[in-house]
Amino acid sequence: MRVLIAGSDEVWSLERYYARYLKDAGVQIYTIPVQSIFYSYYNKRLINKVLFKLGFSRIGRVIESRMRAMVEETRPDILWVFKGMELSPELLIWIRGRGIRLVNYNPDNPFLFSGKGSGNKNVTDSIGLYHLHFSYDRSICNKISQDYDIPCRILPFGFELPEELYRHCREQKETVKLCFLGNPDEDRAAFISRLADDFPIDVFGTGWGNFVRHEKITIYPPVYGEDFWKTLCRYRVQLNLMRVHNLHSHNMRTFEIPGVGGIGLLPRTPDHEAFFEEGKEVFLYGDMPECKEKVAVLLKMTPGEATEIREAARSRSVGSGYTYHDRALQALAEMRKLQG
Repeated sequence: MRVLIAGSDEVWSLERYYARYLKDAGVQIYTIPVQSIFYSYYNKRLINKVLFKLGFSRIGRVIESRMRAMVEETRPDILWVFKGMELSPELLIWIRGRGIRLVNYNPDNPFLFSGKGSGNKNVTDSIGLYHLHFSYDRSICNKISQDYDIPCRILPFGFELPEELYRHCREQKETVKLCFLGNPDEDRAAFISRLADDFPIDVFGTGWGNFVRHEKITIYPPVYGEDFWKTLCRYRVQLNLMRVHNLHSHNMRTFEIPGVGGIGLLPRTPDHEAFFEEGKEVFLYGDMPECKEKVAVLLKMTPGEATEIREAARSRSVGSGYTYHDRALQALAEMRKLQG
């Protein structure tokens, strides 16, 4: 099987994990970083942003030309598009016309855009052109299947953490404090500010100073790579907050926190209740009073009790197949069905 992956080539991109593990499974993989091509142009000069917003930019035609050339060169069996903001419906129709199966995986909601990078008209206008969709959210899958009569399979998020780095993370001295890793928005800032009325909290991300002013909130810059995992593991409590497009499902932190042996305090959603055992592997809250109650309990735990939770969370994450290696094999099984 030959698979062409269209997405991003940034170090944080999910596409890189899937490309690596599909290749390990014997799939012939080709990649074209259409998202990176766009942002390289868009962020290079202010005039580029202006031209794009006015509709005078040529970047769309550049991406289409490179995409057509890549398709002709590689002649894949499947084109796997991650999100697809850069690919027009007309281009996808041209690719379909060459007998290539189209697969889409959107890590956001194709029907509800929560930010300028979460979707656009290309995404919504192209939903019906794919032969198979993947989504992290069951309600999204149901809508695609019902409204477009196209199969949609659940492909949850996961985590990618080498065993050696995991051991380094667990060797750290624990910081008995509440922490949140992620960028701000008004809802997150309001929730964390209310939480800080009772508990000091460290936040890591970009732009928090524009959203919060609280004596008990300490702001740090975003962390990446090894520092990300070490920070996620080091604190006694890692808070997770949902955005508007995944209020009832899960997000990346759902698996990253327990995957590194962190103690996660997550919103009570059907997904979180299904993926983990509450009170043993993660802790769940439904509203602010319950969240504060759980924080108080977790901060008072002994180091031994905290270690038990960390080990149970890690064991569940690995044993239940929540790594991106496992997710890649799930996706491959569905694509093989698509190929017959």
